[in-house]
Amino acid sequence: MDINSLLNISSPAITEAAKNATVSRVKEGDESFSSLFQSALSNINETNTLLNQQEEEEIKFALGITDNTHDLSIAMAKAQTALSYTVALRDKFIESYQQIMQIQV
Repeated sequence: MDINSLLNISSPAITEAAKNATVSRVKEGDESFSSLFQSALSNINETNTLLNQQEEEEIKFALGITDNTHDLSIAMAKAQTALSYTVALRDKFIESYQQIMQIQV
């Protein structure tokens, strides 16, 4: 999905960022379970990486290796955002699973 069509934004920077986005996209004709599962695993791996980076920054700050609170706060914000997104996806997957299980055959 093109971000320009959603927000009617014609900025070259946003257009370029949308083209270079690292998020794996599901093609419209290829909505198989494996592609959705791979996308979810990619999201979990990225969230785990951000959480590890946050922990490293916290340890550096606690040990006095660095006194840069800016890097610490950025790492914390990124990790919190990624974790919130991952939890929201998990909740949607569980909700979908429960709805499928309620279907009577």
